[in-house]
Amino acid sequence: MAVKFESVEEYYQSLSETQQTGLSRIRQAILAEIPDAEELLSYQLPAFKRGGMLVYCSAYKDHYAVSFPPPFDLFEAFKAELTPYELTKTAVKFPADEPLPLGLIVELVKYKDRENAEKAAKKKAK
Repeated sequence: MAVKFESVEEYYQSLSETQQTGLSRIRQAILAEIPDAEELLSYQLPAFKRGGMLVYCSAYKDHYAVSFPPPFDLFEAFKAELTPYELTKTAVKFPADEPLPLGLIVELVKYKDRENAEKAAKKKAK
């Protein structure tokens, strides 16, 4: 039976110490750049939103995943920077045995934040 987390903290507590450290570094980098982002549990994963969903973050045995809601324009916008990493339809996988590219992760989240702001502005203008 799958574990059903009740909070972001409960998700973190389910991880190994190494996974907690890595995911905490991602969390801190995001909040340092977008301090008013709301942290929540969504689809059983830690996530952040501001003007819409920004990013989902998760830890696995051999990688950290940073996942984004559609549209996925940022994968094209950051194509060169993302070349070293495995991509899925929605996520970038960062190997757990390599240093986390926190600057890149923050830039991806900031890009999504701008997309959300532009979408909200267009909606408001209508």
